Amino acid sequence: MNKYLFPLYAIIIGVAIAFVTKNKKLKSTKLLLSFSGAFLLALTLFDLLPEVYEQLNAKRIGLLIMCGILLQIILEFFSKGAEHGHVHVNDKDKRFPWLLFISLCIHSFLEGFPIHQHNDMVFGVFVHKIPIAALLTAFLLQSGYTKTKSLSFLFVFAAMTPLGTLISNTTNISSDYLLSINAIVIGIFLHISTTILFESSEGHKFNLTKLIAICLGILIAYIL
Repeated sequence: MNKYLFPLYAIIIGVAIAFVTKNKKLKSTKLLLSFSGAFLLALTLFDLLPEVYEQLNAKRIGLLIMCGILLQIILEFFSKGAEHGHVHVNDKDKRFPWLLFISLCIHSFLEGFPIHQHNDMVFGVFVHKIPIAALLTAFLLQSGYTKTKSLSFLFVFAAMTPLGTLISNTTNISSDYLLSINAIVIGIFLHISTTILFESSEGHKFNLTKLIAICLGILIAYIL
């Protein structure tokens, strides 16, 4: 049951963080992003990638991972990088951000599939979603959208990952197709996590706190 509920818990925690830190820019959000990027990358390399390589053709896996990377690049063209913490308010445009909404939902839906076979991946998704949900909620609060639209946005976004997990668990999709989807998701995770890690070093300056957060994320993923 936790594999369905943990992504929902992450959204709730992220929303709570956004309300508590309203109108404040805290360094802790960037540290959490750095930790989540390292944690997600490490879990992908330690758990998800070896499993896929054991059961599928290596060249096919490489192609699918590249497809996942390209897919995430396309999604980010519409989401403007919200999946790794880039959410910007446009004071002049008050229209509801449908492209952002749809791209985030596709991303969230796909990241639910690996949880079917890898219970540890739910922790990676959980940690990844907390800072994203916090930044997304802050964006919605500052944008001036109605509460109905904002809550609907967050509710559907929160439901997409459990929906992906539910489909992978309950439908008669062959293991070959599921592994192929997982390989695509590996590409998505690799792109997002490495982007977070590269962007966490502002101006390529050494930051001991962020380095500790990154090392801690890798260590915890290894222990799991």
